[in-house]
Amino acid sequence: MTNQSISRFPVPELEELPEDIRGRILAVQEKAGFVPNVFLTLAHRPDEFRAFFDYHDALMLREGGLTKAEKEMIVVATSGANDCQYCVVAHGAILRVYTRDPLIADQVAINYRKADISARQREMLEFAIKVALDSRSVGDADFERLREQGFSDQDIWDIGAIAAFFALSNRMANLISMRPNDEFYNLGRS
Repeated sequence: MTNQSISRFPVPELEELPEDIRGRILAVQEKAGFVPNVFLTLAHRPDEFRAFFDYHDALMLREGGLTKAEKEMIVVATSGANDCQYCVVAHGAILRVYTRDPLIADQVAINYRKADISARQREMLEFAIKVALDSRSVGDADFERLREQGFSDQDIWDIGAIAAFFALSNRMANLISMRPNDEFYNLGRS
């Protein structure tokens, strides 16, 4: 696959990138065995790359009341609702790995209401979808339903922030026509 096929915009060569970005990409490649296309496509604008991944890490690596799998469920469900192929495929793979369930990502992406998840997780995704698609309608009743499921106010912030951040990510991925890496499709399926 050529770099031109993963984005509508120019994709820089690794050796052209600032050292900090090149180092981050090489570290991801070492861990994953490949470079996810999101790193290459967003490197087109180094300052935005840094800001994007700093915020990503602040949300997704933060310790709190949500598990890593629940965070990925939020990404997969909202990305499905936003028709973001890249994020559904890439984060679906991560969700499958975290849950060791080859079916969960497809279920959550297509219709989380029928997915094999808990009532607590279903309520979490209901709220996340509302934030991603209709945030102006979020109200006190939404917070109460989440609290009834055992979510703290910090957890509710995390759910909303992840949904909002990935709404941005979904829109950027669609704007640039970011292609998912072939490697993602089979991860966590066997």
